[in-house]
Amino acid sequence: MSIYAIGDVQGCSEQLKKLLDLVNFDPAEDYLWFAGDIVNRGPESLATLQLIYSLRHRVRLVLGNHDLHLLALYHSTRVATPKDTITDILQSPDAEMLLGWLIQQPLLHENDDFVLCHAGIYPGWRLAKARDYAREVEAVITSNIANDYFAAMYGNLPDQWADDLQGMERYRFITNAFTRMRYCDVFGGLDMLCKVPPREAPTELVPWFKTIPQEHSAWENKTVLIGHWGSLMNLMPRADLYCLDSGCVYGRTLSAFELTEKRWYQVPGLTR
Repeated sequence: MSIYAIGDVQGCSEQLKKLLDLVNFDPAEDYLWFAGDIVNRGPESLATLQLIYSLRHRVRLVLGNHDLHLLALYHSTRVATPKDTITDILQSPDAEMLLGWLIQQPLLHENDDFVLCHAGIYPGWRLAKARDYAREVEAVITSNIANDYFAAMYGNLPDQWADDLQGMERYRFITNAFTRMRYCDVFGGLDMLCKVPPREAPTELVPWFKTIPQEHSAWENKTVLIGHWGSLMNLMPRADLYCLDSGCVYGRTLSAFELTEKRWYQVPGLTR
């Protein structure tokens, strides 16, 4: 049995098929872990979601910001943007089935050795707390106030965590930390605007993972797997963190990381 952790597919179904062929994926034996953002920006969001759904019994998927955006379009009055390429899903006869499955997916998944989430684990949280906060928002997303959550999900504030945050502000911060986070300021505040590679970032901003000491035990000695940040390009920014997103939708590569052998597999990204 192998577990292949795959970076942001973003609607590139042909590249995903090639990657599964490259690793000789066996749906009877192997598992696929997806780091979120399986849809949007690429040309075949519906086909991508259908393919992953067809393998759902061997799939572990965490929600990314684009996946949540798709769900928000379906469950609220939010309107798609000109950059969105997910209307094919919303108009599909399979939309209820596919999105009914997608909404059940977590923000954080783990086994004994690895933790998977889309953007990262907020530096002020130990893994035990991160689990609790992920479950808290997951419960809201599948509750009778889900529509209210999706309507209020968007926004960059609050940018500071406090244990006494309540209601939609609390859920928004947790969601942003798990699905949109890249940089923090010196006070631990999330900066949602800066998207450049670390070497180009303003000096007052620090990649979230650099605010945590290398020798820390906040992640219970597990290795964290993230997507979201394509400019990190399969780097290990620290010994206990791998970035799976390698910019497939921007023409770079689509990557899979086999967890037992710690081996990378890649296919060329989208050709525009």
